[in-house]
Amino acid sequence: MAFSKKNIRFTLNGILFVALFAIASIQISEIGFIKNLAVSPLIIGIVLGMLYANTLRNQLPHEWVPGIVFSAKQLLRLAIIFYGFRITFQQITEVGMAGLAVSVIMLTSTLLLGSWAGIKLFKMDRDTSILTAAGSSICGAAAVLATEPVLKAQAYKSAVAVGTVVLFGTIAMFLYPLMYKSGILGMDPETYGIYVGGTIHEVAQVVAAGDAIGGIAANDAVIVKMTRVMMIAPVLILLGIVISVSARKGGQKNEKVKLLIPWFAVWFVIMSGINSLHIFPEAAVANINRADTFMLTMAMTALGMETNMAKFKQAGIKPVLLSLLMFAWLVVGGYFVTQWAVTLF
Repeated sequence: MAFSKKNIRFTLNGILFVALFAIASIQISEIGFIKNLAVSPLIIGIVLGMLYANTLRNQLPHEWVPGIVFSAKQLLRLAIIFYGFRITFQQITEVGMAGLAVSVIMLTSTLLLGSWAGIKLFKMDRDTSILTAAGSSICGAAAVLATEPVLKAQAYKSAVAVGTVVLFGTIAMFLYPLMYKSGILGMDPETYGIYVGGTIHEVAQVVAAGDAIGGIAANDAVIVKMTRVMMIAPVLILLGIVISVSARKGGQKNEKVKLLIPWFAVWFVIMSGINSLHIFPEAAVANINRADTFMLTMAMTALGMETNMAKFKQAGIKPVLLSLLMFAWLVVGGYFVTQWAVTLF
C-alpha cells in the first residue's frame, strides 16, 4: 500500500519530487516570451516530465514511483473537481443561446468525428482515438486528463493526445487573429469571440486568441469556452455508461461489469454550482484556482514521467492526421456553425 506506515515516507517523497517539477513549470511559464505565447504550465509540466522520463528516470528510487502514480491518478481527479471553481452557470447564460449552441454542436460533432475516424478510418486503438478527440473537442489537456481514468488508458496514450492539442491549438492561437484582422472571416467582434471559444482547444489558447482582438471578443471567447469545459461532466458520464454497455455486450454474460460513473465529474458540476452562488470571496476563489492549476500541473508532470518515448513513437503519424482532420473541421465547420447560430439566435 502506497500510504501504509512502511511506505508513506517514500510515497510522499515521490509526490514532493513531482511538486518540485510543477513549481519549475509554473516559473518557466512566467518567463517573458513564453508568457506572451500563452503556453500553459500544464504543457510545460508534461514536457519536463517526459524529458526526465527518457533521460534520468532510471535514477529514481523505485519506492518513490507510487507517489508519481498518485499524482497522475488520484491528485488528477481532485484537480478536475476543483476546476469547477473556474465556471459559473451565470457565465453560460450571459453568452446566450448562440454561444451555447456553438459549444454543444462543435463539441459533439468533433468528439464523434474524432472517435469514429480514429477507430474506423485510421485504425487506431480506442483509447488513443477517444483521448485525442476529447482534447480537440472539449478543453485540451485538461479534457485528456479527465478522460484518461474513465478509459483506464495508458499514460503514453494521454501524452500522445496532449501533444496533438499543443500542436494544433498553438496553430489556432495564431491563425484566428490573423484571419480576423485580414478580413477573411467577415465577423464582428462578438461573433469572433463565439467562434474562438467554440473551436480552439486550450483555455489559455482561447484567452490569447481573444485578447488579440480585445473587448467583447475576449470576454465572449472565454465564456463560450467555459461552457465547453462545463460539458466535461456529462460527456464523461455518458462515456462511462457507453463503455459499461459495450463491455456487457462483449459476451461475458457471467462476469459482472461495473458501471463506470466518473464521480469526480459529478463533483465538478457541484463545485461549479457552489461557485455560481458566490459564497466565497473572489480572493478565495482565485486562490483555489491557483492551487488547482498547481495540482493539474503536477498531474501533467507525473503523466510525462510515466511516458516512455519508445511507446510514443509506436503511435506514429496517425494521431497527428486524426487531429489535423478535427482541426480542419473546427476551423471550417466551426465557422459555418457559428454564423448559423448567430443568425438564428
